[in-house]
Amino acid sequence: MTKREADMLISVDLDSPVPPYEQVRGQLAEMVGDGRLPVGTRLPTVRQLAADLNLAPNTVARAYRELEGAGLLETRGRNGTFVAPGRDDAMDRLQRSAADYALEARRLGVPPGTALALVRAALDASRPG
Repeated sequence: MTKREADMLISVDLDSPVPPYEQVRGQLAEMVGDGRLPVGTRLPTVRQLAADLNLAPNTVARAYRELEGAGLLETRGRNGTFVAPGRDDAMDRLQRSAADYALEARRLGVPPGTALALVRAALDASRPG
């Protein structure tokens, strides 16, 4: 992903109640989930993407760490950060559903903590008795 691609694909609204790292994380997760960032795509360095988006490097680093923790990205040392392979169709569908849910929550003005609490409650309710 080049600087120009990042500028076109990722936008950060500093007036949004959604923290900048979460905006970056959510947009990258959506792009991975819908295939705009296919497996193997090399992402810009933390410093480069932060500079491109006028953000602090720690902001982008947090987004990358969370995406790596979710299995969407992998860091290959000095070689960079890439879209991770090995996800299955069920995970892809669930990721798309999660991205759709996040967008709807944002559209409705539901704070992220409340949206997550709703998901946790739904997961708890779906556990076998």
